[in-house]
Amino acid sequence: MFYAITWFLSFMLLALWSLACWGAHAVTVWALSSAGTLANGTSSMDAVLLPEWIRGWIPPQLAQEFASMITTLASVVQAAMDTVPALSGAVSVLAWAIWGLGALVLLAFAVGAHILIAVFKRRKTSSGVHGAAATR
Repeated sequence: MFYAITWFLSFMLLALWSLACWGAHAVTVWALSSAGTLANGTSSMDAVLLPEWIRGWIPPQLAQEFASMITTLASVVQAAMDTVPALSGAVSVLAWAIWGLGALVLLAFAVGAHILIAVFKRRKTSSGVHGAAATR
């Protein structure tokens, strides 16, 4: 009975792990493939500036410094956004590698729990035999 519970929980954890990896992979590939639309240059960078409700809480000099920092980094961000869609193939390989390592760890825990249950069961039966022999 304990074997069945252990393996059922292990397979359920493997299913949840697979679902989590698949979801993270899907979101990452979607974000990387749509990153090229954000690479419109400084027009999209101006939209990243501070919202009005935050500007009331920080000094104007800090807001100007932040805006100038964003505009100077626009070329770096533009180059990064241009190369990001090309990375979607590497994300798939990385997702499979991470899923495989996680699956191996879960399988190792399941086998370890199986062995641990067998050891405890054997110990319980061997102590029961010695106890029965000592009472006779």
